[in-house]
Amino acid sequence: MSTNTSLFDVTAPNWNDIPQANVTGTASVQGDGSVLLPTSQGDLHIAFHAFGVRLRIGKQDQADYGLLVSTPDIIPADIVQSEQQTTLIASDSKLVITHSPFTFELTQDNKTIQKTATDGHFVRRYRLPPLAKVDKGWLISLELDTDEAVYGLGEKWGGLSKRGQLVRSYNHDALGVNAEISYKNTPFCWSPSGWGVFVHTPAPVTHAVGYATWSQRAYGVLVEDECLDMFLMHGEDGNAMINTYTDLTGKAPTPPVWSLGVILSKAYYKDVPELLATAKDVRDHKMPCDVITLDGRAWQDTDTRFAFEWDPKRFDDPAAVINKLKADNFKVCIWEYPLVSIQHPLFKEMAKKGWLLKDKRTGEAYQYQWDMSAFAEVLTPLPESGIVDFTHPDAYQFWMESHKPLFDLGVDMIKADFGEQVEDDNMLAHSGDSGDRLHNVYSFLYNKCVYEAAEKYSKNGPFLFSRSAWTGSQRFPSQWGGDPQADWGGLSASIRGALSWGMSGAPYFATDVGGFFKDTRDQELFIRWSQAAVFSAHMRLHGIGQREPWSYGPEAEEAVNQALVLRYRLIPYIYNAMQQASNTSVPLMRAMPLAFPKDRVAAAFDSQFMFGDDMLVAPCLKPGGEVEFYLPEGEWQRFPSEQTYQGGKVYNLTLGAQEMAVFVPKGKRIPLGPDVEHTDELTDQQPQISHYWPQ
Repeated sequence: MSTNTSLFDVTAPNWNDIPQANVTGTASVQGDGSVLLPTSQGDLHIAFHAFGVRLRIGKQDQADYGLLVSTPDIIPADIVQSEQQTTLIASDSKLVITHSPFTFELTQDNKTIQKTATDGHFVRRYRLPPLAKVDKGWLISLELDTDEAVYGLGEKWGGLSKRGQLVRSYNHDALGVNAEISYKNTPFCWSPSGWGVFVHTPAPVTHAVGYATWSQRAYGVLVEDECLDMFLMHGEDGNAMINTYTDLTGKAPTPPVWSLGVILSKAYYKDVPELLATAKDVRDHKMPCDVITLDGRAWQDTDTRFAFEWDPKRFDDPAAVINKLKADNFKVCIWEYPLVSIQHPLFKEMAKKGWLLKDKRTGEAYQYQWDMSAFAEVLTPLPESGIVDFTHPDAYQFWMESHKPLFDLGVDMIKADFGEQVEDDNMLAHSGDSGDRLHNVYSFLYNKCVYEAAEKYSKNGPFLFSRSAWTGSQRFPSQWGGDPQADWGGLSASIRGALSWGMSGAPYFATDVGGFFKDTRDQELFIRWSQAAVFSAHMRLHGIGQREPWSYGPEAEEAVNQALVLRYRLIPYIYNAMQQASNTSVPLMRAMPLAFPKDRVAAAFDSQFMFGDDMLVAPCLKPGGEVEFYLPEGEWQRFPSEQTYQGGKVYNLTLGAQEMAVFVPKGKRIPLGPDVEHTDELTDQQPQISHYWPQ
């Protein structure tokens, strides 16, 4: 094997300097039915599956962290070889590989699924290396047809099609929804043309998706790992490829019914009197609500957190507080993060046992220092902390079991915040990984640990809110989009983030209704954000400053309460959609290219969406109530007025404060439940249908 690698500049690659891989030997069938093909960069392992083909090359003995829940059956391949090419045939699939340089073309039923990018050079046939080893990892280039859209790659705030973008699958504490960086990423994408790509790795992956600096006609993939492990999929549409991806990485279970109710939060309720007064106000104002949240500083001492301890200065009897909330029919959510302050004895205890990430330079527990530029007057500065090592089996078990007293006390739900702090290559885990290879998968391990605690100890069924997520995190519902700016741009980006995450195999999402930062007191924005959030898997009112509807004024209280009443009426419909999602991974919020894959006009409307099978939602995203939307072919009825609209057209409406632009295909019926203020009022706390719309 050649060890020659080239330095790679992501921002302006010099393709001339990168040696392209060549086939150097004869293909052979292995005992499991896969094929081994020698190349100048090592042995390429090829396996055919019912959904496509898996390509693996490079070091394969690294920790994989259980990102895959199943290993698909291999379809044995026949080999046809010549001096210039190798052809592999497995059932209706065929992979044609040329030798110098290595290129491929994958076909299914004689239709091309994917192939090496055909971007050419005056001298070389391929300008982008079809396959190469570079200093940062592995590089492979795929073909993009003219104007071909590509969707997925996690929670992203911009245009849903990633065509023209340079996207790095790397989790960030993004501090907003305004840039390419985001909290939830996965190296999985798909095209309506019928192909999908999933890179199986914990490491970062850079995607140049028709990115003109690389090539406007190619999809370049840089896998920042010692192994390239790529699944190339075929499927009828995005739904089929999302289903395949989640067959590999796990389906999302159906959350408990109470989680469909409204979750009220704030950063933060400062003491017990404020918390209990807010809970009383909720019931006095007849605001539908199921969960109230004690955010980070609401129940822990900031200097010594996180240690599973209530702040004794404010909570001399936590059980009494929780019992009072329970008496008022609230579920209780509390905040956590996977760091332990050096000012708490737990830090030394865990460090001594090797349960915190270590510093390569000293062998001692790594002490994480926060970037204080984001805190200032807005958020409380945080202490130096150790980072829990979830790759250590004993640390994982300790952290999971430490939740038991909280659930025993009556806590119902954990808000698992942060998880993006593995930022330094000097941070070393028990698994042997450090830095970038550990960074993304850390979120997955953290989500998994806390969700398993809820599975084991929660009395009302497991449910989790996590901010940071990676491949497979959809198995631990749910996720919320972190920290949007409290303005119209924050609302729009949050909706696109939800849709993008849904197109990436994660069916459940919630936004911070009203926006997280800047307490703008914009009642029109709060009304429209609340109305949009009715049509999401989960609904949480949260931000810096009050998010109770009456705090925005009488008009906001009336309009938002009306929206919340509708939310509870829709519980039977939402729960049915969740059960569907748990089987197929189709998200509750379905972007138009996912819901109407053959309608190219629909794809242009990337802020409207289908909610479940039968409700089209066009959120109001600017002041004044104006909304422009597109209805696909067919007849539609506006919900709830029953006014008929002809599809295949673009419409404009100006909405009153209590109006929403929601449409249902004519002939479809929406199951509705009774008016309740919380799910404890439902018989057996289960969805019940009181009537259908239209009658």
